[in-house]
Amino acid sequence: MPGIRPRAAWITGLALSAVTAGLLTAAPANAVVGEPAKDDAFAFTAKLDIGGERSCSAALVGEQWLVTAASCFADDPARSLTVRAGTPKVRTIATVGRTDLTRGGGSVVEVVELVPRTDRDLVMARLATPVTGVTPIGLGANAVLPGEDLWVAGYGRTRDEWVPDRLHHARFTVDGVKSTSISLSGKSPDAAVCQGDTGGPAFREIGGRYELAGINSMSGQGGCFGTDESVTSRAAANTRVDDITGWIHSVAYRDVLKQANWKNVAHLASGRFTNAAGAAAKRRMDLFVIWKDGSASIFPGSDSTDPKTPFSAEHKVAKAGSDWKYASVIAAGNFAGSGTDGLFVRWKDAEVTEYGHLDLKGAHNETTLKKKRQLDPKNFWNNARLITVGRYGGNSLRDDVLVLWENGSTSLYTDVHSKGLNGYSQLSAAANSWKNATQISAGEFNGKKTSDLLIQWKDGETSVFPGVDAKGYHGRTKIHDAGSAWKNAHILTTGAFTHNDDRVNDILISWNNGNLGLYSDVDGNGTHGGIELLK
Repeated sequence: MPGIRPRAAWITGLALSAVTAGLLTAAPANAVVGEPAKDDAFAFTAKLDIGGERSCSAALVGEQWLVTAASCFADDPARSLTVRAGTPKVRTIATVGRTDLTRGGGSVVEVVELVPRTDRDLVMARLATPVTGVTPIGLGANAVLPGEDLWVAGYGRTRDEWVPDRLHHARFTVDGVKSTSISLSGKSPDAAVCQGDTGGPAFREIGGRYELAGINSMSGQGGCFGTDESVTSRAAANTRVDDITGWIHSVAYRDVLKQANWKNVAHLASGRFTNAAGAAAKRRMDLFVIWKDGSASIFPGSDSTDPKTPFSAEHKVAKAGSDWKYASVIAAGNFAGSGTDGLFVRWKDAEVTEYGHLDLKGAHNETTLKKKRQLDPKNFWNNARLITVGRYGGNSLRDDVLVLWENGSTSLYTDVHSKGLNGYSQLSAAANSWKNATQISAGEFNGKKTSDLLIQWKDGETSVFPGVDAKGYHGRTKIHDAGSAWKNAHILTTGAFTHNDDRVNDILISWNNGNLGLYSDVDGNGTHGGIELLK
């Protein structure tokens, strides 16, 4: 491809650019790469300031990870793209979620680790803290095809600006595909990839969702500020990422679970707290954790296809010593019919609360269903030993609450959001056998009209009661025998952790030794695909 050369060899020097930019005309610029992006458009595109000497672009692929070009960090990219893994040699700052750099908003975070890919011009960059409020660009296994159209975005030069203050984008066509690269040409006469765009994303749009296909690597710079268009080309080449999505996911989500001390778990609940059911992002369910010190965290579900990386980050939603230390039993469900989940909480003083929604800012839409026991002597909720939430009442939009009491009886409260605790029915009378239940959880294991009830017994036996409804229980299936390792389960919860299909649930277990186990696609024949997440 004549006229193309490694772009990092001529990445804009910020110190020089700042001086020269002051000599430019104040007239509106005509962007070489197409058009200025509207506010908040393509917010997953980041700008990198590398030691105050280089400027690059990047793409947010996880809440704490960027993908960009290795040439941005190479000592001499004209000779070698080799980058040392670990802390960047010079201080690197990423600005994410700020389409217009002259305005506030978004996040400005330091890059603290580099993980290079050795077979192509690509490096993963870990941020010091997770980025909130910006949806990472999606990763998919769709192969890039010749003739396909892609968007290309970056913070590089335009035709008239050396240091633009705004993200720009344009449409390009894929001319050819090689094992690690893609050749591109602009769809419009002024479309080009310029200095400072190195590492920026090339991506497709699928039903309103963006999917990364490549990152900017080389360009002929034709039409860019400071170049002689008569001797330069507008052709560009990108590094492919569609064939290494598994590697990107494995890096981006590798340490999410290991960073927490799971021996300190007090309560677990799974649900769609940060993304609605059926959302285009196709993410897995989220996990809400209350720790023994009263702090609380949300682990948003990842869009990874690797079952070992079910969550994308940890977000603290409450500090140590918060009111969550008074929670006795919690369960999550869709109470308001809104598509996102909330919490049902029985507190240590026997007060019962419904939260209509839970997100990264905490629990919202609080409704007290029963006040403190001291204020209501007839309140028996201090005897509620185990609680789970599921579709037991047959309402496909709103979940119900199933309670196992201290005396071994079980009850169902349907549509608590509308009925409070008035939609009551007894499922079974007091029974000594049910006193041996140590964990219960609602699941979608058998494809019934209503949810199944998962029970883990004290002796290690684990059972599923399929299709529980207001009339009671309809059979029982043993999925693990007495004496099994499941007797060592500290806390368990069910959810769609390895896929986005709420109709087939997995089981996540916090073991007594602090490890985490994940069992996928549970059905009447037992559990399948068991893995230990922290090994």
